[in-house]
Parts: sequence; structure tokens; C-alpha cells
Amino acid sequence: MALLALALCVTYSVATRPRSWTPPAPLRPAVVSPEALAKRLVSMQAGWPRSRRFDCTKLKCVALTFDDGPGEYTGRLLDLLRAHGVRATFFVVGQMVAADKDGRLTRRIVEEGHEIGNHSWSHPALAGLPREQIERQLKRTDDLVEHLTGVRMRVMRPPYGSTNDRVVAELRREGLAEILWSVDTLDWLNRVPSVVAKRAGAAKPGSIVLLHDIHRSTVEAVPAILATLEKKGYTFVTVSELYGRTPAAGRSYSER
Repeated sequence: MALLALALCVTYSVATRPRSWTPPAPLRPAVVSPEALAKRLVSMQAGWPRSRRFDCTKLKCVALTFDDGPGEYTGRLLDLLRAHGVRATFFVVGQMVAADKDGRLTRRIVEEGHEIGNHSWSHPALAGLPREQIERQLKRTDDLVEHLTGVRMRVMRPPYGSTNDRVVAELRREGLAEILWSVDTLDWLNRVPSVVAKRAGAAKPGSIVLLHDIHRSTVEAVPAILATLEKKGYTFVTVSELYGRTPAAGRSYSER
């Protein structure tokens, strides 16, 4: 009986359709960009993705930081860090992010759990710029990285360490903490992997180590850096993990 009723219903529907009737277009799922999806997931799952927790008052922590990328050797560096289970902090230059094809490396930095920070748009000495230009250098990079990754950066490193009260005031307005360093490997000057590794290996607990992922010699030094510091019992952390929280906007940090 049910089948008969269904047949009658279908027959009646077809028979009574106007000759000009056309079937409606099938419903298609809405297209959601990866960026919009990431933001939606974050809003749905508070605290996702979860950050790691380290007590760097008790552990021998060190934060490796890489400036000026993403560049030609950043992919290899990410491979090395992933193989060792190490997370670092990358201070990216806006123009380099813009040149990163499809934002592939920039997204990978974030997706693999590294911290990403602002290193200006075009790498000028910020202390010599008027406020409006400092704002533009910061905001353009912030906006581009957020567009590509869904992440709003909270840490920033001024190029050349060039900073003053005007720079710090602008960082505060932009919601960024100023991250300097306590160990300078001078890897831009002495592009010899063994020399870079030796300088990085001299880090003390709580150190922030300055490196540059745009130099092949620096990336080649990373296995030795990791081996040396691992042998000394160090735990590799991001800058925010070093302090156990996101550093405060407008404050300057160089070591724990």
C-alpha cells in the first residue's frame, strides 16, 4: 500500500508539472576558504591548538629564533626541526611572506607548531622612522600573516635591534611585545656552520638565540646546534613558552 501511494504521488507530481517547468539546481556546499575555516575552528574550540607547557624556572630552556624569512632554506630548516621534535620562533619579513608562493612556508611554520613573529615589512631601522611609517611596517606584515594563517602575531623583533621609545609605543598600540636576544651567533657575518654552531652552543638557561634562516650555512649548523644543546640537557621552546605566557605588548624581552 505504501509503495502504491508513493507511485501515485510521483505520477501525479510529474503529470501536473507545467511544460515550462525546469528542475531546480542542486544545492552546492558553500565554499569556505582555509583561512575562514581555521578561524571558525578556533572559535568553536577554545584554546585550540593547545600550546605546550614548560616550567622554565626549573628546566634548562632555550629559545631558538630565526629572522628574515621565509626564504630558500626555510623548508629544509623546518624539516630538521620536525625531525628532532623542536619548535622555534620565526620572525618573518612581510615582503618575504608576500614572495612565499601561495604562503606555503608561512602556513607551514604555523601548522607545525612554531611561533611566528613580526620582523617589519621591508627590514628598515625602525628607530629612524616617523610613527606613521613604523605603524605601516608593522600593520602590513601583521595583516598579511593573519590573512594567510589565521594567526594574529603577538611578538615582534625590530630589524637590527633598532628601537626607541617611539618604536615601543607603536608596538604597544599594535599589541606586540618586543623580542631582542641574549646570544648573537653573528651568522650573517661568519657564514661557517661550525662557527655558528659553537656560538649558539654557548647559550645559557633562559637564552634567546638569534639566527637567520635565509643563510644556508645557518641551516647547515642546526643539527650541530641541536646536538650540542641536547647533550647539555636543554629543552627547546618558543619565545612565549620560555616565559610561560604570551609576552606583554609594549614590553621588551631579551632573555628569561
